[in-house]
Amino acid sequence: MKSAWELALEKTGGAIEELPQEKKDQIAEIDNRCKAKLAEIEITYDSKMKNAGNIEELEQIKQDMAVEKASVTSKTEREKEAIRNS
Repeated sequence: MKSAWELALEKTGGAIEELPQEKKDQIAEIDNRCKAKLAEIEITYDSKMKNAGNIEELEQIKQDMAVEKASVTSKTEREKEAIRNS
């Protein structure tokens, strides 16, 4: 059985490009901002969920939170991909 590393080498023709440290640092900064934003969303929506008046309102708040989290995550991945490709 081949390791993930061996499979990656095969897919890339044996050449895996190492990102420069500057790009790694930029990607790490983007990840940190994303984590902070996701935590902020959790805090905001947790308080809204505690104040929900009924099940329907609670479900709507959960859906809104999921959409907002997905948006942040998607934006983060686009930013990281742009750095990798630059």
